[in-house]
Amino acid sequence: MALETEARPLTELIGGLANDVSTLFRKEIELAKTETSEKVSQLASALVLLGVGGVLALGALGVILAAIVTALGAAFVSMGMDPTGANSLAAAIVGVIVAIIAWVFVSRGLGGLKAGNLKLDRTTASLGRDAAAIREKI
Repeated sequence: MALETEARPLTELIGGLANDVSTLFRKEIELAKTETSEKVSQLASALVLLGVGGVLALGALGVILAAIVTALGAAFVSMGMDPTGANSLAAAIVGVIVAIIAWVFVSRGLGGLKAGNLKLDRTTASLGRDAAAIREKI
């Protein structure tokens, strides 16, 4: 087999190498497309689940917060505050606490959507291996 390779003309070897590199490049593009499609699909699924969970949680949170405001307002009234002032103060306290908690969750969620989490790891590794193989042959 080694004798056959040595007997082939240089132009044929270069043509074969160009063809191999072209085929390799096309396959790498296909891999990148497939991996990108998988990542987009994962992201879309996660966003749908996040949306549905968010809507349900928002409804439940509204009911729970209303109960907390009512209970806190009743506690303030029992301490001798005017009912209107007690309800306003209770709503303000609960609103500020919920806003702080929401800010923490949104900050963490945005951190999870960084571009680094959406890298095409397999494609990058494969391209690195292919480049090394081409350098080795040249």
